[in-house]
Amino acid sequence: MSSLKTTKKHHKHFNNPFPSPPPSLPFIQGNLLINSKILSSHQIFSIGKDFQLLWSTKNGGVFSIYHQSQPARSLWCTIPGQAFVSAAVAETEVEESRGSFAVKDGDVHFVCDHQTVEDVRVIHESDDFLDAEGHDFLSGYLGLDLRKELEGAEFPVLLITGSIFSKRKMKKRVHNSGIYKDITFETNVPSVSARYWVLFDQKNSNQIGFQVQIGQPEFKLPQRGSPVGRYRRLRGKLRRFRKKKAGLCWFFTRPRGFVAVTSSEEELGELNVTSSTSTEFNKVCLTYASEGNERFFGFGEQFSHMDFKGKRVPIFVQEQGIGRGDQPVTFAANLVSYRAGGDWSTTYAPSPFYMTSKMRSLYLEGYNYSVFDLTKQDRVQVQIHGNAVQGRILHGNTPTEIIEHFTETIGRPPVLPEWLISGAVVGMQGGTEAVRRIWDELTNYKVPISAFWLQDWVGQRETLIGSQLWWNWEVDSTRYQGWQQLVKDLSAHSIKVMTYCNPCLAPTDEKPNRMRNLFEEARKLDILVKDKNGEAYMIPNTAFDVGMLDLTHPLTASWFKQILQEMVDDGVRGWMADFGEGLPVDATLYSGEDPISAHNRYAELWAQINREFVEEWKSNRVGKEKEDPDEALVFFMRAGFRDSPKWGMLFWEGDQMVSWQANDGIKSAVVGLLSSGLSGYAFNHSDIGGYCSINLPIIKYRRSEELLMRWMELNAFTIVFRTHEGNKPSSNSQFYSNERTLTHFARFAKVYKAWKFYRIQLVKEAAQKGLPICRHLFLHYPKDDKVHSFSYQQFLVGTEILVVPVLDKGRKNVKAYFPAGESCSWQHIWTGKLYKKQGSEVWVDAPLGYPAVFVKAGSTVGETFMENLRNLNIL
Repeated sequence: MSSLKTTKKHHKHFNNPFPSPPPSLPFIQGNLLINSKILSSHQIFSIGKDFQLLWSTKNGGVFSIYHQSQPARSLWCTIPGQAFVSAAVAETEVEESRGSFAVKDGDVHFVCDHQTVEDVRVIHESDDFLDAEGHDFLSGYLGLDLRKELEGAEFPVLLITGSIFSKRKMKKRVHNSGIYKDITFETNVPSVSARYWVLFDQKNSNQIGFQVQIGQPEFKLPQRGSPVGRYRRLRGKLRRFRKKKAGLCWFFTRPRGFVAVTSSEEELGELNVTSSTSTEFNKVCLTYASEGNERFFGFGEQFSHMDFKGKRVPIFVQEQGIGRGDQPVTFAANLVSYRAGGDWSTTYAPSPFYMTSKMRSLYLEGYNYSVFDLTKQDRVQVQIHGNAVQGRILHGNTPTEIIEHFTETIGRPPVLPEWLISGAVVGMQGGTEAVRRIWDELTNYKVPISAFWLQDWVGQRETLIGSQLWWNWEVDSTRYQGWQQLVKDLSAHSIKVMTYCNPCLAPTDEKPNRMRNLFEEARKLDILVKDKNGEAYMIPNTAFDVGMLDLTHPLTASWFKQILQEMVDDGVRGWMADFGEGLPVDATLYSGEDPISAHNRYAELWAQINREFVEEWKSNRVGKEKEDPDEALVFFMRAGFRDSPKWGMLFWEGDQMVSWQANDGIKSAVVGLLSSGLSGYAFNHSDIGGYCSINLPIIKYRRSEELLMRWMELNAFTIVFRTHEGNKPSSNSQFYSNERTLTHFARFAKVYKAWKFYRIQLVKEAAQKGLPICRHLFLHYPKDDKVHSFSYQQFLVGTEILVVPVLDKGRKNVKAYFPAGESCSWQHIWTGKLYKKQGSEVWVDAPLGYPAVFVKAGSTVGETFMENLRNLNIL
């Protein structure tokens, strides 16, 4: 058994600006041994009515799963002659600093890398095996109740059983990379083995479920030497290990200890060390085949890459980081705050899901920390922190089919309110008079406006790092005098007001005009996350500490919904539901669940509370009010996990830098948009102009006018056209800065309005099928190998609009690619020029104000869009 140790780095002010990647469990590989009496050279086993598993002795033995409609295409396949299930006991440390986490694998105590297959059994619903015989047969496993496990399953199901084992013990340290054979081993140490089972069952016509469960490790000492001495040495090691766990460590599972048991005198040559009190593995690996030219897409909202072949992808919700590898900002962020810069893999909204260019797809269920190791050309290894794995393998003939099948299970977003997607969402701050002044200016420029998003509605305070919001979710009547009248006046012109909240609360003893102290209310209700001492966990956040709502407590949801109710009663119709990614992994929750898995689940719980309020509010409306689309509520958020599309209504990509850079600037906003779309996040967008500015003597990141304008052009073709002043408004060019910015903003708010008719269609399609608004070309042209390598270069809006944004400073033209497999020509919206040749690249002029945008020639969508542009005096 291994420990999960947490190390706090919140207050470490001078750090390594170039931190190395966290050390990880190496790629594990071992041999596969088959009981030849059970399996012949070639066998086919049914799984439900639509899937089959094929066994072949070719090259040492291989299992493959396919859909009966396509027996020549494998959906999942093991590696010939090699183990597909393995497990380890290793210590893991999580370093944490202000929402950033580094998960490090440390001492590895033992690994079971070899595997036997002792039985493959097809189970029918009427089989007696499900009752007494099955329980006896599986007595070596951790409480498997087949009847319960198979509730709702389509029979027959398939059960594979056997053992995993190793006669070697790893040295204490692990390598950052490499395969298992690179590690040195001690000799004359106990061999370790454990029973396992793998269960495959059909979930529906396009999904097959899999479960892997590992039993308790059993130890067998070698015959050489004194068995008593070996027993004492091993007992001493295990005692020291238990003492180590009793310190300031937290565990993936509860410590249960090792107990050594000797055999009878006749077997004194061997000494068995068993775990009579349920010591468990804490790392399980599932290894299977891949092809060298197979591309891997998905994994949630990723900002640096679209294809992950050759990479090791961790699935852990956290702050995306400041810079994420772009320099010099990552250097500076890491220097002043531990690992605050992040890296290519850090993200607010990961998902343990992928699809490949070979139309293979798999996702994990549950919330345990996992890593998808794609560093080998011929195989995939999924490493899960726990003693079990559960997930699904998807069948689909196209990428769009796979997304439909995936979102059919995890859930899809609701249809968005039409008012939200009718014009610009104006993000600004400053108070009542500032809002009225900007409203007048926008009216003069005839900007179509959907809403004013006012994140500073709660008031601001001065801290060491500048002006920050009061995290106490009520209107600040000093900053926003006449709040209700402002909301009413805007509403009279069909303009909504949107606000801001998050699941954290700051003490407000020093706030002069507060009406409620929400932090104190939550503390007295005992609904804040607790530390190890049972006290409210005060979590450092920038320049102040906050309490975090325990979303597993039964009183939390109703209490927070009342806060939302009061906000909505004032006429507010939308809000940003920020954060959700920072639950400490050593927290104590009301539910008692393991915080390492609760950490990933927290983002979904946060979305669920907000969504439940929206639905309850709607159900409580009566008469015409209930059906009035202009009164519908909406919220948007950044943190998420696999099932977040079910609960979240709208997402945004968090805090990009105000830069042209690839990992955390405007380019990353396109990558995040498209990768999330491939992972079920149908509605996503970014802040126009980015968010994070830096204004230090040596390092300066300020939003230029050109960057702001190009970002307007980009976001005019996303689901929501929303501005943000950024963390340092005075350092940034704003839409209201001058006549040029106001004119450009008005122009592209109208461009956004011109395709509203198509946006409404796509929103309905997303709610029905889970397909995103903005799409990577792979979704519709999977047979065109050229598009597989695209990241931020271009994207589709639905199927009818092709956008090639300008994402580089000073650039006046772009290279557009017209994919193979499209029968229609593409028409340039500004010149009307037709591009007929499939699979061709063409340089296209794209001066400021005229981004390279194309529509399918002759299509209803294209013609309507261009006609609307003419009517709005854009064309």
